[in-house]
Amino acid sequence: QVQLVESGGGLVQPGESLRLSCAASGSIGSIKTMGWYRQAPGKERELVASITSDGITNYADSVKGRFTVSRDNAKDTVYLQMNSLKPEDTAVYFCNADIRRLYSSIFINSWGQGTQVTVSS
Repeated sequence: QVQLVESGGGLVQPGESLRLSCAASGSIGSIKTMGWYRQAPGKERELVASITSDGITNYADSVKGRFTVSRDNAKDTVYLQMNSLKPEDTAVYFCNADIRRLYSSIFINSWGQGTQVTVSS
């Protein structure tokens, strides 16, 4: 079984920074795109940032210039560095990845359990 486990959420003031981490564990063969989504109360889940296995990144317009997504392929881990946080960044942040298990040829889209990020003074 493959799991995605996030860490690094918390409560910060506007303008501060946080770094989220998400590690994949289990019988992993390979991972294609990894990314972060978020869901605020009463809103739909939205893509924040993603990164391919080759390092190609994609960002939501609302976080460009403030957030940076990166990954360590050797550790099957993706990171989200969030700077200049705003109250509107408050949400549950979910890790997402396309994972192929060992001995399988199929990639399955997987989700972490989510981590709360609250930006408030």
